[in-house]
Order: sequence, then structure tokens, then C-alpha cells
Amino acid sequence: MSALTIYLDNEPQYGERYTDFTLIQKQLNSIGVQFERWTANVKLSVDADQAAVLAAYADSIDKLKQQYSFQSIDVIKLTPDHPDNAVFRQKFLAEHIHHDFEVRFFVEGSGLFYLHVEDNVYAVLCEQGDLISVPANTPHWFDMGENPQFTCIRLFTTPDGWVADFTGSEIAKTFPTFDEYVAEL
Repeated sequence: MSALTIYLDNEPQYGERYTDFTLIQKQLNSIGVQFERWTANVKLSVDADQAAVLAAYADSIDKLKQQYSFQSIDVIKLTPDHPDNAVFRQKFLAEHIHHDFEVRFFVEGSGLFYLHVEDNVYAVLCEQGDLISVPANTPHWFDMGENPQFTCIRLFTTPDGWVADFTGSEIAKTFPTFDEYVAEL
């Protein structure tokens, strides 16, 4: 189940939670975040490679490519036994911005985006079928949990792909981790 919790940025212990997709979408649209639900054209096997994943979502990807002129698209897949889980997790956990908007589609599994907009923090639990687009220059971080299990399509308007500028803020350390957030649901 997708979920959204909106916190004041100085009160990570209190937040207003939404689980209705339409309400989540409305709240996120109000801060310029695109949030959609996609379905695959074909059923994917558990061991589907990047080409198979991209083919399954080709129609939706093509629409986004036309709309936003994406120049780079890839698929990232992490499982609990991936040898670099801890490295990837730490890379995304620190608050950062991108000069490009960040678009992620969850083919399988889940992950938790935190968006720091003005005095609020929006925790967005994305699950299979969810597409999220974080506007350029929006401070945010991502937690995949201690034992990640997800496959995401990543779309970029620059050929360089994922490039982050870290804010130096320690705010991410004050909010619930992916595992704590999911346990509360």
C-alpha cells in the first residue's frame, strides 16, 4: 500500500498520514510532485533483465520521453543479497538535490522518498506500480531499508544520469527509517 505522511520538519515524531491514492496524489501535486500508477503491458518474470522491464513499460516510457525529453533511462534492481546494499543505501540517505527532476517508477518492491519542502517533510512510501517525479532542486533523500527488495525504472533529462548535490543537512537522521516507517503501517 502506498502511503504519504506529512510532518513539520522539526517534528519527525508527529505526522498526518494518507493511504488513499487520490488523496496522496492531491497532496503531492500541491507541491509539484507527479505521482501516478502504471501497469505493465506484459507479465514479468522474477529474473527479468533491464531490456524486458523496459519493454514491458515501453508505452508509458515513450509518453514520458515525448513529454519531458528524457535522454537517459535505466533499471536498478536491489535484493537483500546484493553485495553493495549498504553502499547504495548510504549514498541515497543523505539529503540532496538534483538540478534535473528525478523520476522513478517502481516495477516491484518498495522504497521511501522524503521530500523537504519549505517547513514540511513529505514521506512517500512508493510501492509496485507507483511513479514519482521529484521536482528539480527539491531537497530529498531515499531509504530502501536494510534489506532492499525493489526494481525501479529511472528516467533522466541529462545524459549523465544520477548526479546529486548534497545539502550537508543532518535532517534525514531524525526521521523514521524505511523499516521503522513500514512497521508503523
